[in-house]
Amino acid sequence: MRIGVISPLEIRVPPVAYGGTELIVYLLIEELVRLGHDVTLFASGDSITSAELVSVCPQFLRGTNHDKHLLNMLNVATCLERADSFDIIHNHTVLEGMSTAGMLRTPMLTTLHGDLNGDWHMLFDFYKGWFNTISQSAWRLLPYKERFAGVVYNAIDVKCYDFNATVEETYMLFLSRISEEKGPHLAIELARMTGRRLIIAGNVNTPDEEYFKTRVLPGVDGDLVQYVGEADLERKKELMSGAYCLVAPITWAEPFGLFMVEAMACGTPVVVFNRGSAPEVVRHGETGYVVNTLDEMAEAVARSRSIDRECCRKSVEEHFDAPRMARDYLEAYRLVLEGKGAMDDRRGLPASTALSNDRAV
Repeated sequence: MRIGVISPLEIRVPPVAYGGTELIVYLLIEELVRLGHDVTLFASGDSITSAELVSVCPQFLRGTNHDKHLLNMLNVATCLERADSFDIIHNHTVLEGMSTAGMLRTPMLTTLHGDLNGDWHMLFDFYKGWFNTISQSAWRLLPYKERFAGVVYNAIDVKCYDFNATVEETYMLFLSRISEEKGPHLAIELARMTGRRLIIAGNVNTPDEEYFKTRVLPGVDGDLVQYVGEADLERKKELMSGAYCLVAPITWAEPFGLFMVEAMACGTPVVVFNRGSAPEVVRHGETGYVVNTLDEMAEAVARSRSIDRECCRKSVEEHFDAPRMARDYLEAYRLVLEGKGAMDDRRGLPASTALSNDRAV
């Protein structure tokens, strides 16, 4: 199969540190190439890939003064110019790819990696291509729309994550983007409630700088609460494998939460608020705890030692490894090319697939 893949230009493929979408793009492409498919990646010029790489800029855009919207549109346009050479285009952008899908004869599948609010629903309604979501919960938040290709859960390369079967009661870990919806301020409150040491790691994007300065930094004392900045992949794995548990006091409908899967791959249980995809990713009482309040989170943290760390690893191997994700996307491509949609039980569409039904955790 000839596949064109469009990635956002903000971060390279694969990411040096934070970059969930770009990591998924990388892992998917590597699996597709390994399986013998002809893949072309449209991404930043410093990306590393086994596919053919086409780029409109030599380096990723995060932290630069380049016009990101302009260059991302140019990136998509470059793919569209070659659209007839592909059987399918897999789009991982939102604004640029979705707004141009109607210009193509080649079918486009867009993976919705985040939520859509406000005027973005107008774009979703206007969109002429196919789409998939990365969790059941993310799909249920969307208005009904035809051309739904199913739910495909994100994945990691599990073998690259060192498994730690035993760990001393050292520290709780918060590792995610530093923003209000991820809840680092609540993690700090949790540390104070429990008296357990907390390490915070994560990047701070420009819109979140004020929140970081006013709501997070004042709680960092270098003793009970430490902030270690953004962690690259090796540092991330080191922090996760050494943690007593990962805490995720999310305040939004998390579309997936790759950081939770990464922690479990290291054997580290996850304690997370019951928002969005959390109950799909974390098996309550088996790979961590899904709770509703900060008091419940404190109690769950205290019980985290009872979680079998090997069970955490096995759950990720079974449900969230990269070869499984590639197989599911190939099934989604087949549905798109055959013009069949996955069942949307909100309207009882007759066309169905196991893609969105047999992967729930």
